Amino acid sequence: MKKLTIVFASLISIASIAFGQRSVQVPPMRLTTQAFADGAIIPIKYTQASPDGAVSPELSWTNVPPGTQSFVLWMHDVDLALNKTSEDNLHWLVWNISGRYTALPEKMPIGAQLPDSSYQISYAGPSYRGPGAPALGPLHHYIFELFALDIKLNEKAGSTALETKANIFKLMQGHILGKAAYVGLFHRPQ
Repeated sequence: MKKLTIVFASLISIASIAFGQRSVQVPPMRLTTQAFADGAIIPIKYTQASPDGAVSPELSWTNVPPGTQSFVLWMHDVDLALNKTSEDNLHWLVWNISGRYTALPEKMPIGAQLPDSSYQISYAGPSYRGPGAPALGPLHHYIFELFALDIKLNEKAGSTALETKANIFKLMQGHILGKAAYVGLFHRPQ
């Protein structure tokens, strides 16, 4: 009887541990824009080919993970190897975006530090740099990646865009609560 009681108690213990470890399924964070469909061609308005200069698309996101303090947005051209390295073309990095935000408006202003205390940089300077792949060759994949962080990154830009990206990504490690991506395709018209 004593053995049966121990076995039964063990089974109850195991069952309670198994049921106690069930996690609630939280839907993944989702990044969207009304400017173009995910995986579609990016309209000229948002590119270097625009006669009026490129403007950033409106971006919005849902299913923000609990505990999010800030966001980092990274737009890059993954079809380019920069200076024979694994680095690709940094078109836009915005960090320290408030964790209360669920969108960025179209045509973000130029400037290293924005009015809301977020920061931005690209290879072209402190602003959005639209897609600009050459007309000859394949369409390039421009990926917008949004990271939800459990900290704020009050880090100013470094001396170069590449150095800044490296610093921001180093600070992000161990603090990423969620991630979402959105892809657009582009090359200049012939």
